[in-house]
Order: sequence, then structure tokens, then C-alpha cells
Amino acid sequence: MRKFSGLKKNLFILFLSITIAASAQTTRKYSNEFMNIGVDAAAFGMANAVVASTGDVNSGYWNPAGLVNLEDKELSLMHASYFANIANYDYAGFAMPLDDRSAVGLSIIRFGVDDILNTTQLLDDDGLPNYDNISLFSTADYGVTFSYARALPLDGLNIGVNAKVIRRIIGDFASSWGFGLDAGIQFQSDNDWKFGLMARDITTTFNAWSIDEEKFAEIQDAVEGQNQELPETTEITIPKLQLGVSKKFVFHYDFSLLTEVDLNFRFAQTNDIISTSFTSITPSGGFEFGYIDLVFVRAGVGNFQNIQQLDGSESVGFQPNIGVGFKYKGIQVDYALTDIGDQSAALYSNIFSLKLDWSIFR
Repeated sequence: MRKFSGLKKNLFILFLSITIAASAQTTRKYSNEFMNIGVDAAAFGMANAVVASTGDVNSGYWNPAGLVNLEDKELSLMHASYFANIANYDYAGFAMPLDDRSAVGLSIIRFGVDDILNTTQLLDDDGLPNYDNISLFSTADYGVTFSYARALPLDGLNIGVNAKVIRRIIGDFASSWGFGLDAGIQFQSDNDWKFGLMARDITTTFNAWSIDEEKFAEIQDAVEGQNQELPETTEITIPKLQLGVSKKFVFHYDFSLLTEVDLNFRFAQTNDIISTSFTSITPSGGFEFGYIDLVFVRAGVGNFQNIQQLDGSESVGFQPNIGVGFKYKGIQVDYALTDIGDQSAALYSNIFSLKLDWSIFR
């Protein structure tokens, strides 16, 4: 009986995941969240506080205005595993300057869980398990971003825009297409202070879901007591803002220290340490210590959240990160360890990334 109880529980979880993914509301606090994880181990090492200082191929994600700083074509690759290697997160980006005042970029993100057991047809007509009926499926989210950046006539002021295409797939059960726009601004003052603003989903990213009604009915039949109606098939992702200020200090020509502080805004009431009915705000900060532009050590802290304990009291959780990097002749390898010390509810992850500058081929 315990085995069948566990089976019903697994079926219900599968049913619930599809329902949640496809349910629609006028707005949602959390939608397409895989697009908010971030890219580049160097940025993770600084707790994602890079919106003002970013100036390479990864700017297509963090702030497309930074692509103007490219001097040559660049390629970036990243891999990370989450939830004890259950989920894989992969990223690839390419960018190139068009001229001395504009640049373009393309990036692809995939967040997926593969080889999930589909036990909806495990029981035969007699109510007995038939393990030959178990199949495998994958759930995967894809984001493709096209970026364009241009330097404005005002010296030090750059702008950039992203056009995003979202594809989400839950096996043969449901899938969706989504579309949205981002916009970013960077400004560098005469004394080398940098300021950045990134507005994500400024048009409220729209997702339209397609649900296989036959598969949905199979899950309802497999989970006892389920008679839920077919979910709605649209969802909207509300805008988010990231505002940052950065400064790089150079000591004795060989040593450098890059620092940045960001404020992250969501236009919904969440568990962020500053939260109102209009907006919620959480800060993040990071630094990068460099030696002769060859070796880098990074640290940062962010994701400050109000966490309710079992006894009803509240505490503040946060996510500390560290990282290292090595750069030589246009090849840069970076590593980050996120959430060290288990200060937040998230699990730590090992993140690796590689960046190539096309100058190495000349």
C-alpha cells in the first residue's frame, strides 16, 4: 500500500507541475524565472552586481548597452548544475562590434531536467503495476536573445535593447512560446564612475501555452480525485529593474579593484528586505581583485530575503558568493561557488564559464 501511495503522490506532483506552468493570471510574480538566474561565472562571483560594469559578450544578458565596449568578436560558454545535479543550466553567447559606435549579440539559455519518469500509465486495467509502461520525458526552458547596442552622441552614454524569444516544453504534455523586450543604459563619467540601468520585460513578456488535452486527461485519470478543468493558456511576466554604480581602482599599475553595488526592483510584493505593495527591493554588491589583468579573485553578496522561521519569527537570509578567474591571450576561464555558508534557502552551485576573444586567432 505504501508503494501505491507513493505512486499517487508522484502522479499528483506531475499533474500539479503542468497545471502551475500553464495557469494564467493577469500578472505573475514569478514567470520565466530561468531567465533571471544569470550568466557568466565572473558575474556570479560578484553576486550578479555587474549591470554598470559589464562590457563584454555577456553584456547581452546583463545590460546590452555594455556591448559597445567590445573591441573584437567574443564567444562565451557556461555550464552549471542545480538541485544536486538534477537540473542543468547552459548558456552560449556571441557578440561582435559593427563599427566603433555599435555592436550586436546573440545568446541562448537552456534550463532543463532530463529523464524524468512518466508513471501516469504504470497501472494496467486490473490496477496492477506494469513497469514496461514507464517512459521518460524532459522538461526544458529555452531563451534566445538578440541584442543591439549603440553609443549616443553624449560622450560616455550608451544604450542597448534585447528582443527575447522564450520556448518552454514539458514533455508531450504542454509547451509555450513567449516574446519580450529588455532595455539598458550605461553612463561613464569623466572620473571613471560607471552607472547602469537594466529594465527587463519592459513590454511584460507574454507566454502562450499549448496543452495536449489527451495527455492532461490521462494524468487526471491516473491521479485519484482529480477533476480540475483545463488550465488557462496565457501568462504575463511583469517588468524588473536593476540599477547599479561601479568604480574601478588601479594600484601601482599591476593591481586593480573593481567594485559595484546594485539595487534590484520587482514591481510586486515579495520577501525582499524592502517590500511594499508597489515594489520590492533587494541590494547586491561585489568586488573583483585583479593582478596584471591575469588572475582575478571575486566575492559578493546578494539575494537578501526575509525568511519566516518555524517558530513564527523572521530572520534575514542572504546569498554569499566567491569566485576566481584566469585570463591569458584572449582566453578567460572563470569559476564561481554560489551561496557559500548556506546563508539562504538556496543550495550552493559550482559554475564554470569560458570566454574567447577572436584576437587569439590572429
